[in-house]
Amino acid sequence: MSSWKDRINLELFPLFRRKLAGVDGLPQLTILGLVSGIITGAVILAFRFAIEWPLATWLPGQTGEAFESLPLLTRSLLPLGGALLLGLLLHRLHISDRKVGVTYILERLNYHQGYISLKSAMVQFITGVGTVVTGQSSGREGPAVHLGAAASSLIGQWMRLPNNSIRTLVACGAAAAISASFNTPIAGVIFAMEVVMMEYTIAGFTPIIMASVSAAVVTQAVYGTTPAFDVPAPTMQSLLEIPWILAIAVAIGVASAGFVRLLVAATRFNHHPITLRMAVAGLIMVPFAALVPEVMGIGYDTVSKAIHGQLTVGVLIGVALAKLVATAVTIGLGMPSGLIGPTIFIGATLGGAFGLIGAQIAPNAVSGIGFYAMLGMGAMMGSVLQAPLAALMALLELTRNPNIILPGMLIITTSSLIANQVFGQRSIFLSVLRSQGMSYQTNPVIQALRRVSVAGIMERSVRRTRRNITLKAARKLLKTEPRWLVIDGQKGPTAAMPAVDLARHLEDHAEELTAAEDASDEPEPAVIDLMKIPANRRDLAPVEFQATLEEALNRFDETKAEALYVTRHGAPGIQRILGLIQRADIEHHYQYKRR
Repeated sequence: MSSWKDRINLELFPLFRRKLAGVDGLPQLTILGLVSGIITGAVILAFRFAIEWPLATWLPGQTGEAFESLPLLTRSLLPLGGALLLGLLLHRLHISDRKVGVTYILERLNYHQGYISLKSAMVQFITGVGTVVTGQSSGREGPAVHLGAAASSLIGQWMRLPNNSIRTLVACGAAAAISASFNTPIAGVIFAMEVVMMEYTIAGFTPIIMASVSAAVVTQAVYGTTPAFDVPAPTMQSLLEIPWILAIAVAIGVASAGFVRLLVAATRFNHHPITLRMAVAGLIMVPFAALVPEVMGIGYDTVSKAIHGQLTVGVLIGVALAKLVATAVTIGLGMPSGLIGPTIFIGATLGGAFGLIGAQIAPNAVSGIGFYAMLGMGAMMGSVLQAPLAALMALLELTRNPNIILPGMLIITTSSLIANQVFGQRSIFLSVLRSQGMSYQTNPVIQALRRVSVAGIMERSVRRTRRNITLKAARKLLKTEPRWLVIDGQKGPTAAMPAVDLARHLEDHAEELTAAEDASDEPEPAVIDLMKIPANRRDLAPVEFQATLEEALNRFDETKAEALYVTRHGAPGIQRILGLIQRADIEHHYQYKRR
């Protein structure tokens, strides 16, 4: 007897899966997006509580980020002790289980169709909390994206959905995580499309929007509707500020390129034992924690001070450079920290510093410090992630002021261009992937093939049969009017033949076969060998029901098969053949859909 899980998957979801396999499953994807957003919102609430509760309990003050209020010795040794504990934990894990963050999500999307394990999510939850609570230079948004993507992927895996829809679910989880973390649903959507999926599709927008909105509603029910930062209304005083904004964009573009290059350079030591690398990362944090404690943890209290002009130019530049170096080196060495939060910190402090400098040069012509801090935040985020639109939307939602759009567009696009064109910088996540010997396919053809499952275009009129069958069995088989016959060999399906070829054989040899069947001296009925009769047979190889068209093409190349039979495993030991697909079917689908 099959389990309740198998029964649900086999009886309740077939039509749901079939719709999701093609490009017309938008209503089903929208429902999944809603579920993904609600679950991700709940996961992010648990993650934030796991960080905020211990910090609020034992740190001085009421902000939960006042590491600088700790005694000098305590705050100096805290990140070292935390790094050693994290190193011991990671040492017990397999190398593949240590990978966390947005880079890991991109790897799973490109090489594993978005399949993320529960173990991976648990490791990210524990290490994400551990890095922040022990005062590492870290952020919570990167781990949040991992957790949201993992939760959504697990939904798809539990329902045994086609891989094309699991990929969309991963993007839904990423959007929901950003939305829940910053209370910025639009930025969450654009982040998922621009950074995670790296494409914009109408079919993808609707479920991702639903996920982002539902996650925002869940978190707003607990934290309220206020944005992540209390920002004074920013306004550009005069068009004369444009040259200064461009100068800041250039500086942040240079800082962005330096940040990415330093981080990638630190990854060259990844061949050393993880415990040694984590110990070194902890030692590196000791002088920073002692001298510049603002870099410890998430540091959003410092960001808030920068926005409100409560820090001097020297302090702002100092903490920005310290955060840049500490984050890049420690994460490059293997510290499982988030990248997005530190990027925001560096941008806000650098922007605030340039705002103060501008105010000293031309006090009557320069806008407020908060204006430049927010511009710096958007510029650094857009440049490091190479996601200008996501950064602009985040800037707009965080300030809730449309006056920021024009200068925001100017500084974000300029800093991104400087980093990309002058220094050859790609997205920090793609740069880290490349340093690990991997890449992310953004070819339009590959992306198109990933959107559709084999179940969406396979030939379903297929019957499975033994190689040797009687005339009676052959006639009975043809009565079901299949288009293809899948012929079983000793080790499973070995060939496929058009059913019309069997019908033609029966018609051409009708008298001979009937006479053989009616012969009374034959001890057994005459049989037809389906592998010997004239037919246009195809060599076969299996492909999973959940596979995308990209996976099917790769399967064709690996096996040199002429056709693939689409299979799905039901109860243990039972393999169901659901359809047949040929390379020409994939090519025809792509050519037809492209028009």
